[in-house]
Amino acid sequence: MIVCIAEKPSVAREIAEVLGARARHEGYLEGNGYQVTWTFGHLCTLKEPHDYSPQWKGWSLAMLPMVPQRFGIKLIDDEGIRKQFAIIEKLMKEADMIVNCGDAGQEGELIQRWVMQKAAATCPVKRLWISSLTTEAIREGFNTLHEASDYQKLYEAGLCRAIGDWLLGMNATRLYTLKYARDRQILSIGRVQTPTLALIVNRHEEIANFKPEQYFELKTTYRDTIFSSVRGKLKSEEQGREIIEQIKDLPFEITNVTKKEGREAPPRLFDLTSLQVECNKKFSFSADTTLKLIQSLYEKKVTTYPRVDTTYLPDDVYPKCGTILNGLSEYQELMQPLRGKKLLKSKKVFDNSKVTDHHAIIPTGVDPQGLTDMEKKVFDLVARHFIAVFFPDCRFATTTVQGKAGDEEFKTSGKTILDPAWRTVIGMPNADSSQKKAPGGTDTQPSSPSEESQGESTPERTLPVFQQGESGPHLPDLQEKWTQPPKPYTEATLLRAMETAGKLVDNEELRDALKENGIGRPSTRAAIIETLFKRRYIVKERKSLMPTSIGIELIHLIREDVLKSAELTGIWEKHLREIEKGTYEPRQFLDELKEMVSSIVTQVMSDTSNRRIQ
Repeated sequence: MIVCIAEKPSVAREIAEVLGARARHEGYLEGNGYQVTWTFGHLCTLKEPHDYSPQWKGWSLAMLPMVPQRFGIKLIDDEGIRKQFAIIEKLMKEADMIVNCGDAGQEGELIQRWVMQKAAATCPVKRLWISSLTTEAIREGFNTLHEASDYQKLYEAGLCRAIGDWLLGMNATRLYTLKYARDRQILSIGRVQTPTLALIVNRHEEIANFKPEQYFELKTTYRDTIFSSVRGKLKSEEQGREIIEQIKDLPFEITNVTKKEGREAPPRLFDLTSLQVECNKKFSFSADTTLKLIQSLYEKKVTTYPRVDTTYLPDDVYPKCGTILNGLSEYQELMQPLRGKKLLKSKKVFDNSKVTDHHAIIPTGVDPQGLTDMEKKVFDLVARHFIAVFFPDCRFATTTVQGKAGDEEFKTSGKTILDPAWRTVIGMPNADSSQKKAPGGTDTQPSSPSEESQGESTPERTLPVFQQGESGPHLPDLQEKWTQPPKPYTEATLLRAMETAGKLVDNEELRDALKENGIGRPSTRAAIIETLFKRRYIVKERKSLMPTSIGIELIHLIREDVLKSAELTGIWEKHLREIEKGTYEPRQFLDELKEMVSSIVTQVMSDTSNRRIQ
């Protein structure tokens, strides 16, 4: 008998249906030579301190650091879990072969390996590795099962992550709580959680300590069009008033008109982080909500595996794209311009070198049925981005007009959409993605919104026709301005900051390079943010994430940069990715982490300041 173990009952049912295992038993399905069972996510966890030593049960500074000689696992203490594990254990002991059908990622590998270890499974193990739950994908996956050994490095990376989080979390939390907390307060410290909190606290303090500086901008209005002085910012109001006096009665002359055509490629396909960012901006969905929605869409077979960190597709997906597009029945009208043409194949979309285990999130081509309103919104984003990558670049014209009054030079610019191309699918800037504009219409500058502006692009006008040499009256004006502080993090901008270890970057290529050092994994970042809410270290004010007084005090209390630096944590994340690739030794990672934990304990224990969190 072949035993297949999935990560959820719903996924097990999909697999069982394809395999013909339709006879229901308690905890598994059977038929056609297969028994298909399931976990409920994690059934096992690393042992707790008291499981290794009775002395570690009570919290004591004298017992730190706690570093087990060998880490072990145990069943999570839950009646339902114990009951399901007993069923799995019995099936595995009688199995001729096991197929690991866990989610195709680091966490999925760890969950199932731990269960097999706990059940003391000895038979051969194969690995099902699929990117969607369609019938075709499951059949294809079972026809090309992989050796379990092919994913040993993936498991080792997951295990190192879990052990690393245990070592730092257990030791640092007890250390800081015993040393600095009052009464029964717990000060939770985490390998990713604490540097993420530090990002929010540091931003909050940048804003609080910001000193606005006054400046002035000289503008003039000619033919209902505002022109800006090429001087830029003026520090002195007097200087601006003097210039106005000199030019207000002089004619304004157009000195140069230039037009330049430009192109904008379609936006990238979604990885999990970019989807969470977009859903937070457009719909105010939390990162955790978006993850649950896209996971549900995956389980409903309408989108591919969601916990991914690439925006590319491998070349072998290209031949399937026509079928996938044809399956998007509600979007057929949008795709009329693609009819009768060979689908574009851009290197910005299809690149084998940018894909490892999984590709970008795309539709499967299965017609979505029974989606909730929130699921429809997420699916719509995924579908439109997929359709858009097969459209040509958006063409636009930039017009720059220069003028002068006396010796004072001014300029203005505007953009006109010449051919919206893919923007008929996704929409124009500053427009909701579900709204379409007529081809040839004009709109704002196509641009990548900066993270600092939180997704708000600056509107630009379509200019009237100007002729070089024309002149006429104008109305100069001096506008008082103040420098602005950085904006508080939203979930969207915090996710980007976590992805790039605190460096806010617009450029997609640069962002890809920085992902190696991002903190957390795409699949865990939402949970980290939720943990900060639960610990009451941060709160949400409208869309802004603000630290609480306890969160601020905790970061002030921590003097060890290694605990709160996003950059340093990013280096550990890079090592974990290297373990997965087989270019870094797990033993070295754990030895470095143990040394770091011991060093932190020594430093904190030597603090004689008697500080306490209020």
